[in-house]
Amino acid sequence: MPRSTTVALVVGAALLVRRAVRSRMRTAPLWPMPSLETPVSGYGRGATVPRRVLVTGRAVPAEGVVELRLEGERLPSWEPGAHIDVVLPSGRVRQYSLCGDPAQADVYRIATRLVAEERGGRGGSREVHEQLHEGVELEIRGPRNRFPLAHSPAYVFVAGGIGITPVLPMARAAEAAGADWRLVYCGRSRATMPYLAELVRLGGDRVTVVAEDEEGYPDLSFLAQVPAETQVYCCGPDGLTDAVSAALPTGRTPRLERFSALAAPAGGTAFEVELRRSGRTVAVAADQSVLAAVREEVPGLMYSCTQGFCGTCRQTVLEGEVDHRDELLTDAERADSMLICVSRCAGGKLVLDL
Repeated sequence: MPRSTTVALVVGAALLVRRAVRSRMRTAPLWPMPSLETPVSGYGRGATVPRRVLVTGRAVPAEGVVELRLEGERLPSWEPGAHIDVVLPSGRVRQYSLCGDPAQADVYRIATRLVAEERGGRGGSREVHEQLHEGVELEIRGPRNRFPLAHSPAYVFVAGGIGITPVLPMARAAEAAGADWRLVYCGRSRATMPYLAELVRLGGDRVTVVAEDEEGYPDLSFLAQVPAETQVYCCGPDGLTDAVSAALPTGRTPRLERFSALAAPAGGTAFEVELRRSGRTVAVAADQSVLAAVREEVPGLMYSCTQGFCGTCRQTVLEGEVDHRDELLTDAERADSMLICVSRCAGGKLVLDL
């Protein structure tokens, strides 16, 4: 083979390898690669890719609730139960369920209730209500779906207040599929319950409205007789999700989405976390999260909600026993993973693939 041809082949192969490596670095979930000084797990995952959207509509579907219409180019498709991360102007990141129509391309709809600081609000909902108006550009990530609608001939939906947002697309999908479904929709008053009129139009007498100022708390005793093939979904405050779980027959569990992660047990102890690929070991104080401790060594580590909601900070556990405190991971996922924003070590040491 002529020397010039050999050189051309070698140069061509080198260019192809270089292009492949660059592509791998852009898309790999563990980019930068482990050999780099600061490996950052999670970078480049599709669900965490930032996208820009524009607020093109704002509505008030109930007292204290604001709905936003977000438009962008080539927004990913989604299914009922999905949520997105919204990066607010302050830099806060909050998760909101998509409550619009999945068939409407390049348009997302979210809704949030204003939660005052004295009632446990952390400022995110107030920022949405006071600062997000038509014409504001936002960064979002996702969508993700940890509350998917499984195929079933029948459904029972139970929603409390703003917990209706992921359930609304589910009810529409169940109706479109010809499934047998019913909804128990609870709220402080009818005026505070978003999308109430739409749901009543959609489901008629299959929708049971329980306004606390009229009827008190819902009667969930009927759940004890729910057939085995019926899927039960519930989104709302802890009291409601706990009541639904308790009302089902022994051995039956509902599909839940809570407003908040489970409270971390008191009396945590200090432990160590080894970052295997980085060759570092960090100390986690009794009153400190693994995420906070690890980010002192790996500042670029991806995270979002810090409450065990979104899964952005999920890491692979190589050794050690995990005290899982999230409401997100399945049992199978917990076998080798943890959400380091809320979960801790059940012993003296954890080893993470970082």
